[in-house]
Amino acid sequence: MNLRICFALLLVSANFSILPAQDIAELSRRNGFKDIKLASPIDSVKGAILRKEFMEQDEFPARLFKTEDSAYKSIGEVSVREIIMMTYKNLIYKIVITTDKDPRVMQALEKSFGKSTYVLRTTSYNWKGENISLTFRARRNSIELIYRSYPIIRMMLEDKGKKVDEIAEDF
Repeated sequence: MNLRICFALLLVSANFSILPAQDIAELSRRNGFKDIKLASPIDSVKGAILRKEFMEQDEFPARLFKTEDSAYKSIGEVSVREIIMMTYKNLIYKIVITTDKDPRVMQALEKSFGKSTYVLRTTSYNWKGENISLTFRARRNSIELIYRSYPIIRMMLEDKGKKVDEIAEDF
């Protein structure tokens, strides 16, 4: 009897090890939403329309773009309401996707990128890689997915340091 139980457990564990294990490396490999890639030029996005220019964190000149191209209108059966892209020096550093509220979105994200980390302070779920992060926020009637590119954010901070150096050299 014990031998049968051990054999059954061995088969069950072997089946689970065959399943493809997705993790944060998949998020890094995809590097964005569909064919909108972080750190790529905004010109590479179909139907990107400039909506406004603004100062990110009151320091960095940035531009906000939207796209309404039909290729981005859904994630599976879930309707996408809006896609916003923010650029610095014409490179995409942030993508914000607003979808209809559907629990399958979170299930699909965890299937693709592994277990998320819950952040109590922001009531959001996060996945973080070396060069990319993804934040999931559930709103009253929608879901917000925020992709961020760390290399472009680092570029912003380096440019800030260069400005400080320029000022320091003027003394």
